[in-house]
Amino acid sequence: MSDGEPLLRVENLEKYYKSDSDFIDRILGRQRDVEAVDGVSFEIREGETLGLVGESGCGKSTIGRSVLQLREPTAGSVYFKGRDITELSANELRDLRKEMQIIFQNPQSSLNPRLTVNDIIGEALDIHGIEDDAVSRDQRIKELLERVGLNATHASRYPHEFSGGQLQRIGIARALAVDPDFIVCDEPVSALDVSVQAQILNLLEDLQDEFGIAYLFIAHDLSVVEHIADQIAVMYLGKIAEVGTPTELFTAPQHPYTEALLSAIPEPDPLWEGDRILLEGSVPSPIGPPSGCRFHTRCPRVIPPADYEFGQDEWRAVLSLRHQVSDRELAVESLAEAADGPVTDAIRAETGVPETLSDPEAEGVVSEAVESLAAGEFEAAETALNTFETPCATDEPALRDVDAGRIACHLFDPAYEAEPGGGRADRDAGDSGVPVDD
Repeated sequence: MSDGEPLLRVENLEKYYKSDSDFIDRILGRQRDVEAVDGVSFEIREGETLGLVGESGCGKSTIGRSVLQLREPTAGSVYFKGRDITELSANELRDLRKEMQIIFQNPQSSLNPRLTVNDIIGEALDIHGIEDDAVSRDQRIKELLERVGLNATHASRYPHEFSGGQLQRIGIARALAVDPDFIVCDEPVSALDVSVQAQILNLLEDLQDEFGIAYLFIAHDLSVVEHIADQIAVMYLGKIAEVGTPTELFTAPQHPYTEALLSAIPEPDPLWEGDRILLEGSVPSPIGPPSGCRFHTRCPRVIPPADYEFGQDEWRAVLSLRHQVSDRELAVESLAEAADGPVTDAIRAETGVPETLSDPEAEGVVSEAVESLAAGEFEAAETALNTFETPCATDEPALRDVDAGRIACHLFDPAYEAEPGGGRADRDAGDSGVPVDD
């Protein structure tokens, strides 16, 4: 590995799975891809930690396993010490395991209950031919146990005799047994009590200082990685939304999704009155994810159409109506049966669309769509609402440099002049609106 080159470099990593469709779809080849990871790139240098954060199901663990080649990537490259390990043979990968290890989320399921701690840790030594002498082998295992805060006498015990925190220490000792340069920490503290979490995080930091290990630290809680990570990458639905140092993300988060995650971190002060950002709806399916920016279906700051004067609250409500109509989620018949007045009023109340929009032209379009819905004409309503175009739904944002880190968001794209409050100014004449690559 040459000077200045990162220990690990991931370029345009993709991992797709075939969906669990029914028998007929499988026979006819109509299965659709689950886009678990889609075009992810990042770097980790020696002795550094990259925190990978996001909601459950966003692809964090898939990235960790794909980096280690425990799951074969669909596309992309993974360079470790300058070598593309996606092209290695099975035997070459086996040798590489001494340099790349993993700590799993749940030690109770990742440690064999039929083996003693001595055999669990010693198995790695046996596979890679380390410490062939039995006395040296046992001595190394005891030293590893003591290094992770356990007693050497614990080597003769079985997993069921330990607490969750002790089991995770055993998992760390197992990963350390082969002297790795890089470890994937796959939510190693999420199953532990808060007090134990701090102990494990401190242990990992001490080991990093002592041995110079690089970590890919996967978590769903930003506060967990705040103190251990040198860089934090925020993921949403298979893509990286923002990358920055802990100071950059916690001081001035840029992406609306990062802001929402930070607002969810509880504060110990009982008098604290923070503004919690509640995201609308649920995370879309990775099977056929949203076009454009994948977060736009839930984003509270979606760029309004240039041809209408929308307040952000109004625009968010109209966009929500559009999504519900497109996905056929609106139960118009049920609303009609329960309505005391016009069905159109019930539809507006259900979707949060105001009785009258501030922009007369926008109101005309929405009124037409709502009347079509009341008549059961979903396609006509969808056609009407599709006149509200936003670049967030049509153009995929590029991950680009900003004042604090890197971000994939049209609000910080030179092609779209962002206005305070989430709006945007008119585009320059001839501007196509297509994001400019880095």
